[in-house]
Amino acid sequence: QQQLLESGGGLVQPGGSLRLSCKASGSSLDYYVIGWFRQAPGKEREGVSCINWSGGNTYYADSVVGRFTISRDNAKKTVYLQMNSLKPEDTAVYYCAAKFRGSGSVTSGDYDYWGQGTQVTVSS
Repeated sequence: QQQLLESGGGLVQPGGSLRLSCKASGSSLDYYVIGWFRQAPGKEREGVSCINWSGGNTYYADSVVGRFTISRDNAKKTVYLQMNSLKPEDTAVYYCAAKFRGSGSVTSGDYDYWGQGTQVTVSS
């Protein structure tokens, strides 16, 4: 069982940076795949990035490659999403999600546990 809490969202100008955190408060985060998703108003939820349990394998959507970096600290039960060179089209509610074992995925239906989301707004 996992409870996830996102933080770090906010308002930033285009070209700026934010670091999102996803803190787990349930059992150990070991062996959980963690994904970051986002949903903009009027759009479907989109998979942004995911990381396997060891941090050795990561995936990024084409729209964020080279700008976003996912990482994890299992000892702190926290996964991070560093977002650089932010664009207005990155504006969305960002969610983290967890699934036990298995391969990485950016399909929302593959995940069992979800956080409440944190708002990211990129605007001048």
